[in-house]
Amino acid sequence: QVQLVDSGGGLVQPGGSLRLSCAAAGRTFTTYIMAWFRQGPGEEREFVAAISRHGGTTWYEDSVNGRFTISRDNAKNTAYLQMNSLKPEDTAVYYCAASSSWYKPRLSEVSYWGQGTQVTVSS
Repeated sequence: QVQLVDSGGGLVQPGGSLRLSCAAAGRTFTTYIMAWFRQGPGEEREFVAAISRHGGTTWYEDSVNGRFTISRDNAKNTAYLQMNSLKPEDTAVYYCAASSSWYKPRLSEVSYWGQGTQVTVSS
């Protein structure tokens, strides 16, 4: 069992930045690929970014590539999502996820979810 706690969301103006954090407790953190998904109002939950177990490989959804950076600190059992140059279309609830996949995880491959943190980009 793994417990994930997301934090760091908020209201930010277009062009601004936020850093999301995901603190994990329970089984060995490095057992899992860590990922972020998001769900906008009336939309399906979608993949945003993922990072391999020891941080050597990352994957990004095309619309965030170059603006968002995923990272992890295995000593602190924490994953991060640095979001820069935010746009109104980035507004969503962001969910941390842990997956046993060996590649970019699909929704069906997520083993554990955080509770979600709201990100609102608006002037």
